[in-house]
Amino acid sequence: MRTDFSRINRAKAVFDDIYALDDPRAYFSVLGDLDYMIPDVAEPVVRQILAAKASATSVKPLVLDVGCSYGINAAVHRFPLTFGGLRHRYARREMRAISSETLVRLDRYFYAAWPDVGLARFIGLDVSAPAISYATGVSLLEQGIVADLEKEPLSTESARIIRSTDVVMSTGCIGYVTEKTFSKILDATEKSPWIISFVLRMFPFDSLAATFAKRGLVTERLTGATFIQRRFRDAEEFESTLAALAALGVDATGLESEGLFHADLILSRPESDARAAPLEDIVTVASGRGRPIGPRYVHVGGNGGLQIALEP
Repeated sequence: MRTDFSRINRAKAVFDDIYALDDPRAYFSVLGDLDYMIPDVAEPVVRQILAAKASATSVKPLVLDVGCSYGINAAVHRFPLTFGGLRHRYARREMRAISSETLVRLDRYFYAAWPDVGLARFIGLDVSAPAISYATGVSLLEQGIVADLEKEPLSTESARIIRSTDVVMSTGCIGYVTEKTFSKILDATEKSPWIISFVLRMFPFDSLAATFAKRGLVTERLTGATFIQRRFRDAEEFESTLAALAALGVDATGLESEGLFHADLILSRPESDARAAPLEDIVTVASGRGRPIGPRYVHVGGNGGLQIALEP
């Protein structure tokens, strides 16, 4: 049975407006204020997986970032930069005062000034035309596709761009996109790509894993570690998320109950590749638990039962 992601998504805050602008300043400001960190905590793991992929094929992989927004995953992988550092760059008053057109020009020079230490080339897919325009305009992505594959087919030109993809990755789009999107992507690829998914624990992966299995891909979930995405925006999002997890039978104790969204790492790939190098053998992790965090919503026990408190 197909999972009803739309119902689960009602628990989450909506940030659609920050993806519809011509540059990422609002994206960094809004998400940065919530200690958004998934690009940073995911990057070392992505690098390990890409290294394993490259060693198996002896070529620099082409990565399709699904839900790429402004190309931030490409930025933190290709250059010695972090989400946190970029956030501070865009928060400067001088950067806030300039036009988007000027910012794109400056960012093109900014990224070109850094050594490219990445293990892969990047293309991107997103529903936001302004975000794709920015990411390609500053050369974070080689090419970008603007499409909503949940509702529309993949165009001939987009299929051509995707055809040579070696790795498909996402760090937060699952829950907004389903197996519909991934099926269309896989239909267009000429290889059997590895699929790296960081999935919030409130979103079941069963329907996606089943779709991948029909295409000869096995799915592994990293055990013993989760990856922090961000703090909850408010008490409503905190409570709604815990309720969604409870409805799925997922224990939030010590994870989401501490005021933070947590994601699982899931890797789907051909069975022969999984046998040759199991996920547990190629990945070591640092989950983000040691990073400085702003005030968080937590549960506090008392005579009246559990209550919500904002912990500094």
